[in-house]
This record gives sequence, structure tokens and C-alpha cells, in this order.
Amino acid sequence: MNILSYNIRGLGRGIKWASIRNLVGKLKVDLLCLQETKRDSFDKAACQALWAHPDIAWEWHPAVNTAGGLLCVWNNKTSRLISEFLKKGFIMLEGVWLADMQRVVVANIYAPCDIEGKRQLWQSLSRRKIQSQVNCRCLVGDFNCVRHPSERMGSNHNNPDTNLIAEFNDWLAVMEVDGIPYVGKPFTWVRPNGSCKRKLDRVLVSYEWLSKWPDSSQFNLERNYSNHCPVIMYSKCIDWGPKPFKVYDGWLMNKDYQKVVRDCWSETQPRGWGGYALKCKLQNLKQRLKNWSKDNIGDLGNKVKQIQQKLNDLENSMTTQPSDQQVQELKKTQADLWEKATLHESIMRQKSRSKWIKEGDSNTSYFHKIINHSRRRNALRGMLIDGIWVENPNLIKAKILQHFQNSFLNLICSDLIYMVFLLMS
Repeated sequence: MNILSYNIRGLGRGIKWASIRNLVGKLKVDLLCLQETKRDSFDKAACQALWAHPDIAWEWHPAVNTAGGLLCVWNNKTSRLISEFLKKGFIMLEGVWLADMQRVVVANIYAPCDIEGKRQLWQSLSRRKIQSQVNCRCLVGDFNCVRHPSERMGSNHNNPDTNLIAEFNDWLAVMEVDGIPYVGKPFTWVRPNGSCKRKLDRVLVSYEWLSKWPDSSQFNLERNYSNHCPVIMYSKCIDWGPKPFKVYDGWLMNKDYQKVVRDCWSETQPRGWGGYALKCKLQNLKQRLKNWSKDNIGDLGNKVKQIQQKLNDLENSMTTQPSDQQVQELKKTQADLWEKATLHESIMRQKSRSKWIKEGDSNTSYFHKIINHSRRRNALRGMLIDGIWVENPNLIKAKILQHFQNSFLNLICSDLIYMVFLLMS
């Protein structure tokens, strides 16, 4: 899902319409969210002029005395609207993203400049969040507030309003949303004379959103006819090829692990030079361990729950004088529970790479959040190649391969020139 957010600062006829239309087509936008349209109404002709495609739907909120105004336009083929809620300062849409059949909530926000207006907006959104049953949320727009003093530059105030910043961050914690990695300009708003800059436009998503689309990224685009930068969020899973070979510490606890590795390593003897043979052996071992883990370990979370349920059923069915067979089965189930739970916790801890958690702590949701945070931080959003931003993984891999090949050829040529020079001397 590609969501474009843009504070257009007045949607008059002319070059701004063409600029938005070009962005929608170039960036393959699925949902367009405009702020400060300064218009009282929108019809289908106006929305089609912005989208350049007839199969659309839209929702709008009128401006008040030529101030404010919101517009949301989306493609009917990719999304299905279920409900909408319009109030001063935001449009909240609830619908289904058809590509993944995922129910989502997206809010287009334009926060007022005064503090009391911001607080009323925050309270309204908090109430809507409580009433909604959908946890996959995304908030986009102009929040007219920064999250940290470093997100403002050239302020007339020597001491930024730390209380307002803290209040804004507290509200985001209540909404259970957070920012995502961004690429591009650090500031999204600039005063016309260039004396002041702020990061006011942003994309905020919930943990459930990141669980569904962990590679979500925010791109702050170049500014043109507005003093705000367009902001686009890409929510997609990028395939960068095969994952690297990895071994979990928890596997070493299993008695069959060493036997599987030993048998796989000895039964295959590829022909060829040493590096090629090693590569083939590692590939075979990777596939063998993958199948072994799927068959013997599988979904440990559900297995732990099933064993725990079995343990409780055994205890409930035992009489005051249980038989030896019942006692042995109870002990075996208890030992199996500890083994599976310890293995599950070990794998989750290694995936999260959190070393400071004490042994025995159980907080799987925390580990999942750390895993997703590491994935977002380490993800390659794209590369700047010859001054052009490229997101296609195949093109990036081809460019990297070409770079190394050229470097290798240059190294060989330099060595040949040096040898010729030595012979001539």
C-alpha cells in the first residue's frame, strides 16, 4: 500500500493539480491524503483531475473560512471502504486492503496551530481509537508539532516548548503508534524566507501494521509549489533473494541436531574444487536443517500451549492415589513443557539480539517488537545510483555486481601495467 500525504497549501486550479497528478502516477499511489485544500467541496470531476483515473472514491472535509480542508482519494480496485468518520482536523477511513485482505484504519490529519486545538484533536482521535476494533492503524498528515527539539531549526524561541513535545509523545503512546524509518529531507516544512524549518509532516503506524508490513518506509520528497514536502509511505515486502545461513542456539539443545548435521555432511560429496564443494555442502545442510526444524520444532508457541493444556488435563483427571503410569506421564509432560518453552524463549531471544534480558524472563511480545525494529533499522530502502534513487532489488544487485566486476578488472589491469613497467625497466 502506497500512501501519499501532502499539505498543498491551497488547491487552486493550475500547476498544483498537474503536480499532484504526476506524483500519483509516478509513485503508483493507492491512497492520496491532502491537507489545507482551502476548498468547500469536491466532485468526481475534480478528484479525477487529481487522480487521472475514473475508478476512484473520495471523502472530503470542507475548509473553514478558506482555512484548512482535507481530501482523501483512493483506487476502488485496490481498497474497499467500510466506514468513515469526519471531524474538524481529520478524516478517518476504515476499510480492507484487497491485495492482502487486511482490514486497516487510515487517518488523514491536519492539526491546528494553537495548543488547545491540538489537544481537542488528540482527544477526538483517542476516543475513535478506543471505539474501533481494528488495530492495524496508520496516521498521516501535518501534525503541526515536533517530537524532539532536533526536529526544529531556526526557531525564534530559544527554548522550545518541551511540555508540548512531551504531551505529543504521550498522546502517540496512547494511540499505540510510532514513526517509521524515513529517507530524504530531515525537515518537511520551511518558512518562505528559509529562516525556519520543522519536521511537521510524518507517517505513524501501529505495531500491528509493522507486523503485517515490516518493510514500511517513509520518503520525504522534494518540495515544489508548497512550503511542505510531499511524504509517501511504501508498505511492501521487498524480496532481496535467499536469506543467509543461520543456526539457532536452541537447536543445540536437541539431541538429534548433531546427528542430522553429521549425516548430511558425510552423505554428500560434490565433485569440483574446494570452494564449490563447500558451497554445495552448505546449501544441502541449510535445506536439511530447514526441513528438520519444520518437522521437529515447528510452531513452538502453539506446541507450548498444547503441552500446557495437556498437563492441566492430566492433573485434573488424576485421583487422590494416582497410578505409577499416571505419575510417569505427568513427569514426562512437565519435562517436555520445560524443554519446549526453553527452546522457544532461546530462539526468540536470539532473533531479538537482546542480551541484557535476564535468563528466565518471558516477554515474547517484547522480543517480536525488537525483531521488527532491527528489521526496519537494517532494511535497505534503496540506493542512490548515478544521482537517481533506485528501489528495484534486481537492478541494485546488478549494479553492485557490475561495480565489483569493474573493480576486479581495474585491479587486474593495474597489475599488468605494473608488470610491463618492471619488464621495460
